[in-house]
Amino acid sequence: MAVAARTRSEVESVALEVDGAGGKGLAIEMDVVDLASVESGVNRALDEMDGIFDVVVNNAGAFAVKPFAELSPATWYRLMAVNLNGPFHVTLMSLKGLEGSERAHLFNVSSIAGRQAYEGSSAYCTTKFGLVGFGEVLSLELEPRGIRVSTVFPGATDTTLFDGVSGDWDRSQMNQPEDVAEVIWKAFEAPPGESVQNVEVPPPAGVSR
Repeated sequence: MAVAARTRSEVESVALEVDGAGGKGLAIEMDVVDLASVESGVNRALDEMDGIFDVVVNNAGAFAVKPFAELSPATWYRLMAVNLNGPFHVTLMSLKGLEGSERAHLFNVSSIAGRQAYEGSSAYCTTKFGLVGFGEVLSLELEPRGIRVSTVFPGATDTTLFDGVSGDWDRSQMNQPEDVAEVIWKAFEAPPGESVQNVEVPPPAGVSR
């Protein structure tokens, strides 16, 4: 299992967890905004995995809260680069690995902000709505080639995405990353006839959206 991120220490710790659970973890330092970095990272993973990817999860994300009138072009461009260009880069470079698998599955992690607009989130919502459209087109084009495509819709999830973001965020009421991972795993295991194009992540027990 390959895990990739810009921060080596984070992916190395995850790779060690995979090793501890009996798997084989591969930590890859990769910036999804940089196509050359993605190509290098994906090729390294393909070399370690005999050229085959069963699962690819596009989960990199950036978040900002600003009224549109105060939104800087730099913030807009950053969110577009991470949240839309990133999945495009990873999917493009991973396609040959997915095509070699008999159970290939691509996951794009969107958000409930990909279905519902929120004040102060014009850039973020635009990227997440765009990711939904990206997934729908990929479903039409890739599923006839044997690659299943799912768009995942979590609510707010307690990750570093919220570190330093202005606002009153009660992180105790958020989903945990494990909640999202469990939903993705169940969708991957779903039988061929079951529709998993749109995958919901239930809110934590006792929390409503």
